[in-house]
Amino acid sequence: MIITRRLAAGACALLAALAVGIAPASAADGPSKDSPKVELVLDVSGSMRARDVDGQSRMAAAQQAFNEVIDAVPGGVRLGIRTLGANYPGDDKEIGCRDSKQLYPVGPVDRTEAKAAVATLRPTGWTPIGYALRGADQDLGTDKGTRRIVLITDGEDSCGQPDPCDVARELAAKGTHLTIDTLGLAHDDKTREQLTCIAEATGGTFTSVQHTDQLSGKIKQIVRRADTPVETPKPVEGAAECAKAPEVGAGIWTDRETFSDHRWYRVKVKPGQELRTSVSVGADRAVDRDYGVLVRAVGENGQELVRGSDAGSGRTDVMSSGLRYPVAKAKDKNDKEARTVCLEVFNSFSAPPSVKRDPGLPLELAVDLVKSPDNPSDLAAFGLGRGWVLLAVLAVTGLLAGLVWGWLSRWRVAVWRAN
Repeated sequence: MIITRRLAAGACALLAALAVGIAPASAADGPSKDSPKVELVLDVSGSMRARDVDGQSRMAAAQQAFNEVIDAVPGGVRLGIRTLGANYPGDDKEIGCRDSKQLYPVGPVDRTEAKAAVATLRPTGWTPIGYALRGADQDLGTDKGTRRIVLITDGEDSCGQPDPCDVARELAAKGTHLTIDTLGLAHDDKTREQLTCIAEATGGTFTSVQHTDQLSGKIKQIVRRADTPVETPKPVEGAAECAKAPEVGAGIWTDRETFSDHRWYRVKVKPGQELRTSVSVGADRAVDRDYGVLVRAVGENGQELVRGSDAGSGRTDVMSSGLRYPVAKAKDKNDKEARTVCLEVFNSFSAPPSVKRDPGLPLELAVDLVKSPDNPSDLAAFGLGRGWVLLAVLAVTGLLAGLVWGWLSRWRVAVWRAN
């Protein structure tokens, strides 16, 4: 009787779902067209024969990790696999440096087929990383979904041209929101430096891997991250002056800025709104020691409204600054027009002559428009309150510190006398 009731309930639920058009989608339907895409790029060069990962070869460790990742791919992610150095075993460098092919197409994952393809791999040839990255970029296409490449290799590029770091910068400059994460199975300084450079050029991460579970865990993490909804930055090209600057609204915008360059953007701010903006300029290549970033808001008449700046010295990955500018509420019906605020972004990065200037440094501009405070003059500065508030805090802190120090001194004297 209980079984009959459960079957009847299940049938009713299915009929109800069909009636409102929400019957469960079949696995064959797969992810939507704009769902995130990830391509795993695996080094299958001869050096992957080395047996130094948990007592097995690097290749076996990578295959085991790939099988675990394939089993764990979220339903909303389209996954593909590309190899480098998997097919040509010879000594002809020209041929070996074009040895990169797509092993499994980017799309819904058939776990059996994907695992079978991975199982056929054997360490073979060269390490054309730059060439493989360009191929992976083409594999991912140009639709609206987020795009990630996960590069797994045990060494640096063995071909030299195209240079992998230059390729990563070129792909980032295309404005297709590509992120490259790199995982290194070797731990020498040259490999680490190159893989870090590739990742930083696109806002990705570099991880040095020593164990199989660490490799599979990191790839799973990256694939899951691709499935996490994030705001996609919009490409924009700043102008050399305010009058010709593009208009940007609330959101995250990406651009490229050459060394010591000035870029202008325009924002419409309505009465009663507060403009909040921050800018980050990434150092995706070697730069000189001293640098800075400035962002300032300028009115239509050329008068500076507010500015924010930061500077540093030594090794850095990114330099950021920001500002806030409130517009008072409208005083009457004729005072409701939005103000045009021009944003100027300047960086003082420089580099040795041997460092490539093109494409420019990656720039990210975040713009937000929120309700302005009732009294814009009471707006706190970044990191500090208004002067009297800060003075009061310092005075109270000093008083408390003095009382504590006095009590400790009296206690020490009392102890000394007692002894």
